[in-house]
Amino acid sequence: MTWFLAHLDRVFELALAHTYLAGVPLVLGLLLALPIGWLAQRSPRLRPTVVAATGLLYTIPSLALFVLMPLILGTRILDPINVVAAMTLYTLALLVRTVADGLDSVPDHVRAAAVAMGYGRVSRAIKVELPLAVPVIAAGLRVAAVSNVSIVSVASLIGVAQLGTLLTDGYNRALTGELVTGILACLGLALIFDLIIVVVARLLTPWRYVQGGSR
Repeated sequence: MTWFLAHLDRVFELALAHTYLAGVPLVLGLLLALPIGWLAQRSPRLRPTVVAATGLLYTIPSLALFVLMPLILGTRILDPINVVAAMTLYTLALLVRTVADGLDSVPDHVRAAAVAMGYGRVSRAIKVELPLAVPVIAAGLRVAAVSNVSIVSVASLIGVAQLGTLLTDGYNRALTGELVTGILACLGLALIFDLIIVVVARLLTPWRYVQGGSR
């Protein structure tokens, strides 16, 4: 607590950087995963290939990906864009299957009713199927959020400042207070991300919480 209070401004600054590096890829990854997951769900022949190919992205070691990104993007080694791009790939890897599974959860009779009401393929997906898939997609997004907060910490090894900096610096200088602050700050940030996703998912699916249907 003493170390934390003495370095409050520094911790806050690193927490903001960590939020940016973990949060922006979460949004970008979701925006990319929605159409890809939808295409995979629509095409049973294409789905195994798409899901496997995107899932393989998650097997790339994070440190290797952070180091490779400047070579691929032509950026500087310490450019935060490298981390954002790498984390977007990890988020995409986790969410494509989730989006496809979420769309699978929509009952067939609901799709049939939407078709009977005149919804086209795209409008049905946006206005009917996607809202019903929100609970499944939100569950996957919560996993991706926690994963992002954790993996971003590794970027401190290549010099990108965020909460992971407290872990590497605390380890190198044997500062227990700094190490504990870094760990607790990462846990707190993950909990905040998780809470935001839960609240947004609840706001997007009010029918699940009406009287008699509360969950």
